[in-house]
Amino acid sequence: MKVISSAFSRYRLALLSCLTLTAFVAPLQAATLTVMQSEAPRSMDPGDQTATYTMSVLDPMYEGLVRLSPELKIEPALATSWSGDATGKIWTFKLRQGVKFHDGTPFNADAVIANFNRHLDTKRGLAASGRIRAFLDSVQKVDDYTVEFHLRKVYPAFLNLMTGGAAMMVSPAADGARSLSNKADGTGPYKLQQYKNSEFVLETKNPDYWGKADGPDQIKWTWSSETSVMNMTLQAGEADVINPVPPQFATMLKNNPQVTLHRGDGAAVFWVALNTTLKPLDDVRVRQALNFATDKPAMVRAIMYGYATPANSPLAPVTAGYDKSLNDYPLNIEKAKSLLKEAGYAQGFTVNLAVQGPEARIAQVLQGMWAKVGVKVNVRQMESGVWSKAAFADVAAKKAENTGAVLASWSSGANGADLQLRPLYHSQSFAPGGANLGFFSDKKVDELIDTAASTQDDAARNALYVEAQKAINQTAPQVLLYFQDDLYATRKAVSGVSVQPGGNVIVRHAVKN
Repeated sequence: MKVISSAFSRYRLALLSCLTLTAFVAPLQAATLTVMQSEAPRSMDPGDQTATYTMSVLDPMYEGLVRLSPELKIEPALATSWSGDATGKIWTFKLRQGVKFHDGTPFNADAVIANFNRHLDTKRGLAASGRIRAFLDSVQKVDDYTVEFHLRKVYPAFLNLMTGGAAMMVSPAADGARSLSNKADGTGPYKLQQYKNSEFVLETKNPDYWGKADGPDQIKWTWSSETSVMNMTLQAGEADVINPVPPQFATMLKNNPQVTLHRGDGAAVFWVALNTTLKPLDDVRVRQALNFATDKPAMVRAIMYGYATPANSPLAPVTAGYDKSLNDYPLNIEKAKSLLKEAGYAQGFTVNLAVQGPEARIAQVLQGMWAKVGVKVNVRQMESGVWSKAAFADVAAKKAENTGAVLASWSSGANGADLQLRPLYHSQSFAPGGANLGFFSDKKVDELIDTAASTQDDAARNALYVEAQKAINQTAPQVLLYFQDDLYATRKAVSGVSVQPGGNVIVRHAVKN
């Protein structure tokens, strides 16, 4: 009897231990929000990247002086108030006091000046600097918690620009001591705990955060270019959020009672940038022919399963100034053949197309479409980091590699037409400093973009953007494909997640029940 009692006691002790362990483990698991995206982050430095999904990863760790509310209105962040002078060229910001970066460096006027000076320094070569340098002349200190921004010219979208990655504050001490490419250091409610390259990013709550941190204890970011993996990971409960939802699985997820599918009008434009410095793409007739040879409605059906709209403009429909009447390139195979013959390429030609893994299917569809007019497409499929280097290579490098085209997407989010058109089509935005991947240069387009950016009247500014869209379409520096809907999905137990137009998913306020 004593042996039996002893054995029972050991069993009871073991059972209690298991229950106790479960009590500790379960909350830990519940306190971690796992997000899977379709690509890895390109940098931990918000000012040295321009990728939407990278910004999603960085958002919990960084803040700017202002930010966008869920209603897409400008609201205070590291600045408590701001005002512009009568000229519209001087902006004064009052800074929030008592804020520290994750490494303990104080946030103040000196930190703000250091952040913008690194963008004004052309030797730094930060990926997002072109957006700042186009309009900012200097930042001056009024006192420890007041700064003045002096613009080169009037820029009505200035506050919107200040919500983007280029305007996120990084620790000056960390920026000066090391590269921030894999060592994040901001002021946000989460700080970087671990970045295991090619595997995951783990963020944990910042105990010294100046504001209210009401999200999960930890956020774990993972990624996969395999659409089936994203789908299965969410359905199995191994991820709480996936972004973007692979469109071929959208209906399946919509019908899963354990999952919520979220859909919104997107700001992302998918297009093929054509290298206007390489023959035969330096001939506008050839570029126009490729546009006429592209069946965009068929592509939306085949690739996006209806979760997109054929693109008729370099601006998305959600962007002020978008012209819905444009229809420059309906499918017209005979017109495409005629233009190629006129340009001296009746038998077609061969073009090398750089594409990321997740977009390989788009390239394959283009291969079939362009083959009908004699154009052979060599698809160069690359992982995200390699593609980024190839896509943002300079003129000489693209010539050496004979890169004739790059399949890409771009979204200015809610930040307006200038931040969509200037990076992609202005002659001062050539890669690698900007996203003009095909080195397109047109004096009329430059003038329209510049004039519109400094026009304060909304109607007059939008009229100029309509003219810019027409001029860009006519010169065809790209083949427009489609406007992608914003699609992301969450487990039913997850709430408080939102997405900004263009696909930037915001999870810092997520709740996991």
